[in-house]
Order: sequence, then C-alpha cells, then structure tokens
Amino acid sequence: MALFESNNPVLKEKTFEQASRLEYSESMTLGGTIGKMAFLLAMVLAAAVYSWGAFSKGENIMPLVLGGVIGGLVLAIIIIVKKEWSPYLAPAYALAKGLALGAISAMYSSLYDGIVLQAVGLTIATFISMLVLYRARIIRATERFKAIVVTATMGIGVFYLIAFVLGFFNINIPFLHEGSLLGIGFSLVVVAVAALNLILDFDLIENGVAQGAPKYFEWFGSFALLVTLVWLYLEILRLLSKINSR
Repeated sequence: MALFESNNPVLKEKTFEQASRLEYSESMTLGGTIGKMAFLLAMVLAAAVYSWGAFSKGENIMPLVLGGVIGGLVLAIIIIVKKEWSPYLAPAYALAKGLALGAISAMYSSLYDGIVLQAVGLTIATFISMLVLYRARIIRATERFKAIVVTATMGIGVFYLIAFVLGFFNINIPFLHEGSLLGIGFSLVVVAVAALNLILDFDLIENGVAQGAPKYFEWFGSFALLVTLVWLYLEILRLLSKINSR
C-alpha cells in the first residue's frame, strides 16, 4: 500500500498558483482545512472499525483489503487529476483506506498484542512533533529541502515497486519484511522520510491559504495530508512488527 502512497506529489505550489488565478466566491482557509481533515479522519476510523469487526468475526477480509487498496489508488489518481472533484471523492478515499487499514491493523494486532495502539500513538506523536518543528521554523521547507524529500520519497516508491514485481517471481528482499538490524534500519529511514513529507504538506497548505486557493482546496489539502498520515502509520506499524518479531 505504501508503494502507491509514499510519493505524495498532490500538493505543489504551481497547483495553488494556477487555481488562485481563477475566480471563486470563497477561498481556502486554515480552519476549513482542519475541519475537513477531522471529518476525513472520522471516515477512516468508522471504516476501520467496520473491517476490524469483520476480522474479529472470522469473515474473509481480503476483499476489504484489496478493495480498499485498489479503490483508494484509483480515487487518489482521479483526485490528483481532477482536484475540483476532491470534495466528493476525498471522503470516498478516506472510507476506502479505512477499510484497508482496519483489516491490516487487525491482522497485525492478532500477531502482536498492543501494536496498533503503539502505532497510532507514535503516528500522532510524530504528527504533533513535526507540526511544532514547522511552526517554530526549526525545519524550513526550502527548495533544497523539498527536492531532497521528494527524491527520497520517489526512491522508496521505486524500491517498493521493484520488490512488488520481484514477488511475482518468488524473489523476496529479506530486510523488507524481516526483523533484522538491516530491516529495522530500513524501516526507520522510511518512517523518517514519511515524517518529513508532513513538513511539505504543512508548508503547501499554508501557501494555499496565503495565495487564496479556491474553497475546494480545503478538501484537496486534507486529502494530501491524509495520504501522508496513512503512509506514516503503515510504516510505523511495519517497523514495530519487525521489532516485535526479534
């Protein structure tokens, strides 16, 4: 799942600049974006509770996982191409990812007790920490910083894609899934890159508000941030599973 979510190019300054040239009766606000982000998170939670319950009842959850992953990918592509549709498709994306996350989380929880709460807690802590660092301007989203983070993110995405293709030929990359020191180190790097993507999201949402992007960009910005949070949570979950497997 992280393969398709890791590279988060959905928010770019040119996107806001182009949109701000158009005439709209209302503009994007920070408060509106926060409210819509809260709504999307509620959608994710509701769908996750449903799929977790299905797993607990012994139901076949693979359709939920595959549907959530594939459906989420398709919706994400449409939202990126048709940003003005984000008010309608972002909630659907949140529901799709929630179904997948709930099922995946339930499977991890059945293997390692308490791992999901730990992953959620670390994701929230990371989000808050990065927000504080951004607001305090300790970490600045300079052009060089953006280039480094985007390049690293794309590199991870390509690596996951290669691993995915190799899987069809029964060729596995051990450290990608196993709890070796190399595997844990790799996951730590990926988690760090995912966390740094939050800085890009914060910066670009702030720029969108400052440049008077159209109102629907509140949904678009919330969607972009959700993409990063989903990726971050999954990578933290994977990291914790590697540590617990030792």
